[in-house]
Amino acid sequence: QVQLVESGGGSVQAGGSLRLSCAASGFAFSSLAMGWFRQAPGKEREFVATISRSGDITYYGDSVRGRFTISRDNAKNTVYLQMSRMKPEDTAVYYCAGGFSAFPGRVLRIPTQYDNWGQGTQVTVSS
Repeated sequence: QVQLVESGGGSVQAGGSLRLSCAASGFAFSSLAMGWFRQAPGKEREFVATISRSGDITYYGDSVRGRFTISRDNAKNTVYLQMSRMKPEDTAVYYCAGGFSAFPGRVLRIPTQYDNWGQGTQVTVSS
């Protein structure tokens, strides 16, 4: 069982930046493709970004592409989400997720592909 703990959420003004971290334990982190999702009140969970086991392949949701960057440090068992040029519509609870991947370069974009989820961290962007 993988435990995922997010940190780094908070409040920021539009145009600002935040960096989320997700620390993993309980399983070989390097075996997992990792992803970030978010959910705003009254809305469905939305894909934000994913990164392959190797860290070489990333993919972003349309609403964040060019503003957010996902990265990972396998030595620290941590995945990051650097958020820049933030907008009020980025306000949501952000979730870290990990899914087993047999292929180093595979990315996972669908929630059902992930077996492990963090508890979420709130991000609020004010205008």
